[in-house]
Amino acid sequence: MPLISTGDITHGARTGRAGVGAFNVVQIEHAQAIVSGAEAAGLPVILQVSENTARYHGALEPIGLASLAVARAAAVPVAVHLDHAESAGLVHEAVRLGFTSVMFDASALPYADNVAATREITAYCHGHGVWVEAELGEIGGKDGAHAPGVRTDPDEARDFVEATAVDALAVAVGSSHAMLTRDAVLDFALISRLRDAVRVPLVLHGSSGVGDTGLAAAIGAGMTKVNISTHLNKLFTRAVRTYLDTHAEAADPRAYLGPARDAVAAEVARLLDVLARPGR
Repeated sequence: MPLISTGDITHGARTGRAGVGAFNVVQIEHAQAIVSGAEAAGLPVILQVSENTARYHGALEPIGLASLAVARAAAVPVAVHLDHAESAGLVHEAVRLGFTSVMFDASALPYADNVAATREITAYCHGHGVWVEAELGEIGGKDGAHAPGVRTDPDEARDFVEATAVDALAVAVGSSHAMLTRDAVLDFALISRLRDAVRVPLVLHGSSGVGDTGLAAAIGAGMTKVNISTHLNKLFTRAVRTYLDTHAEAADPRAYLGPARDAVAAEVARLLDVLARPGR
């Protein structure tokens, strides 16, 4: 199946007041598991490769091309997205490789600098038919700190979207990156205000820290794209650990990576169902 744009997936979800899952790829087993889960659920999905993951692999190209290949072989619509890119050069490389969307993160900069940098990236990407997500109101956890008090201002969000022409906006509403527990408290009233203030889909980062009920409520309030990474990594690692605890002599990585891949696939299928049917 041909690659689909993240914009097409999110537009369809937003129109139907549903959510779409965006899951981070660390290695090829993650990409395979995420697509397998989406196929089991019969729902579209977004594969995300972060700047940190590109750095881990030494470059974006190896894991990026692998993710693109897995996406093109899928039986359901799959988009491939660059996540949390702070480098314009990395954005240009993702566009060259064939990614259908990018998330450019200049949220740590002062507001005016964030607008200027994001506007430049958006113009470049739109010139190549690539969808752009940006972030406003820095979401905690990127440096390991939980910052639940950070919030995105709706008026500022409206002005930011108009000034930059981005296609989606990641907002700070109470979640935090890299949470190991699913007990974040989201500000649903703020999500609704942000939905009313901006004309583009809203993105929830740090969703690993949000339970199923909270995810469904966030979508009902106005969220569309839901990013999940740490939660799946926990399941992946737990499956590897469980296998090795009972197979002390195991030497072939396929023996323990296979069960880890299966565990992630099952959870992706379950989460996609939660996101696609939030009112059920």
